[in-house]
Amino acid sequence: MSERPIRLLLADDQALVRGALAALLDLEVDLTVVAQVGRGDLVVDAARANAAQVALLDVEMPGMDGIAAAAALRAAYPSCRSLVVTTFGRPGYVRHALDAGASGFVVKDTPAEQLADAVRRVHAGLRVVDPDLAVESLAVGASPLTDRERDVLLVAGRGGTVADIARETFLSEGTVRNYLSAAMGKTGGRTRAEAVRLAQENGWLLG
Repeated sequence: MSERPIRLLLADDQALVRGALAALLDLEVDLTVVAQVGRGDLVVDAARANAAQVALLDVEMPGMDGIAAAAALRAAYPSCRSLVVTTFGRPGYVRHALDAGASGFVVKDTPAEQLADAVRRVHAGLRVVDPDLAVESLAVGASPLTDRERDVLLVAGRGGTVADIARETFLSEGTVRNYLSAAMGKTGGRTRAEAVRLAQENGWLLG
């Protein structure tokens, strides 16, 4: 245990979740929450301003998602390590997070003592991944989608016609249909909506 408490930053767009995490972690004598933000694009500045040593990041936040925030931290303030703590335990997210520079990935229903231990291990330079998600991530593998197929599915997930998708992605309608067909084949989805759902569940639609 270090002599000074490990300085934590919490990033989550749900204030109640942030408050609950802060209350739990502040019970640990060797941990102290020094900053809280509700947007991913505020993470780097808040970490730097408060000399945070570990940032606990949600995945889905306005401004910048937690995985992009982990990458930004690694680039701009590498002395602060990141631990993704999210409701969305999708196996594809684990690979994205670790590739982005996160030191760990756990789900929000992790028991308090295990979460505190994960923070300590990340601070010590170790990598921590929820064991069930790690197994799922290996089983699912990397995303089979190309960047363009992912972009088309992202827009398709918001609804709209092929013409709408074509306008938003600056592609022809025929090209959009080709990408949708390819994405359906790769995800195993029988419909466009099913392809979107399967890709989301596997964490393949994150940038």
